[in-house]
Amino acid sequence: MTVRSLPSSEQLAALLAVVDEGTFEAAARRLSLTPSAVSQRIRALESTAGQVVVVRTTPCAPTEAGTVLLRMARQQQLLADEAMAELNGQAGGARTFAAGRADLPIAVNADSLATWFVPALTEFAGWDVDLRLHVEDQDHSSVLLRRAAVLGAVTSDPVAVGGCSVERLGVMRYVPAAAPALVERHSRGRRIDWGALPVVRFNAKDDLQHRLLADHHVTNPPAHLVPSSQGFLAAVRAGLGWGMLPLDQLDDDFDSGALVRLGARAHVDVTLHWQCWRLDSDLVRRTSRAVRSAARALHR
Repeated sequence: MTVRSLPSSEQLAALLAVVDEGTFEAAARRLSLTPSAVSQRIRALESTAGQVVVVRTTPCAPTEAGTVLLRMARQQQLLADEAMAELNGQAGGARTFAAGRADLPIAVNADSLATWFVPALTEFAGWDVDLRLHVEDQDHSSVLLRRAAVLGAVTSDPVAVGGCSVERLGVMRYVPAAAPALVERHSRGRRIDWGALPVVRFNAKDDLQHRLLADHHVTNPPAHLVPSSQGFLAAVRAGLGWGMLPLDQLDDDFDSGALVRLGARAHVDVTLHWQCWRLDSDLVRRTSRAVRSAARALHR
C-alpha cells in the first residue's frame, strides 16, 4: 500500500513512547494521556502508513515499517529539542532543551565501556542530556542502529547502516590469559590440554575465545558465562577459566604472576568503528567528537 501522507508529530510521539516504555499503559503515563488515547494515535498512524507499525507483545516492538517511522520520530524529536534550545538561548535564557533534557541513546560494548570509553562518559556528564546507554557486543551493536534504538554505536561493523556515517576508531587487542594454577592443572608437560581447560565467555554471542580454540581444533570445552566486563576479569583471575582479555584492562597481572599469557604472540585484534546518524544535529556532532577523542587511547 502506498503511503500518501506523513504522520503527525503526535502519532510519532506515541510510537516512540510505546516502543521505549514497552506497553501502552506506560506510554500513556509518559505522555500524560489515557491508554485509549495512545491506542487511537497508534491506530491512526497505522492507517496513515497503511500497515501495522507496532507488534502488540510484551514489551511492544516496532515492525519493519515501524522501525522506519521510529527513526523519523527520534530524529524529529532531537531536531525539535535543539531548535527550542537555540531559541531559548537567543531569548536570553540558558540554552536548555524544550523538555528539560535531551535523550542521548548510544550503544557500546562492555569492554570498551570498562576501558577507553570512560573519558567520553566524563564529557557527557557536563551536558544537558540523559544518557541512554545500551551495552551490546561490538559484533551486534549495529543492529540497534537498524532498529532506530540509538543515534550512534561503537561497532565492529565497517559497513554503514542506512542513513548513518561510519568512521574507524582503532583496535582493541585481546590476549588469552589464565591463572597459573589452572594452567598447571590442565597441562601435560609444556602442552596445554585445551579440550579440558575451562573457558570463560561473556555471553552466548562472545566468540573471541573460540577463534583461538579453532586453532587447536577444540569446539566444546567446559565453559562458564560471566556477563560483566569486570566480573569476567575477576573470574579469570580467580581461576574459574581462561579468557580473552583486553590488553588495556590488565594492570601488572603478567609481571606479578597473577595471570599467565597463553602463547607469547597469541592475540585477537578487534577493529572498532563509530556509526551514527547522518543528521545536521549539534548533539550528534558533539557525541561523535567525544567518542573520537576517547578512542585516541585505542591501538592504531
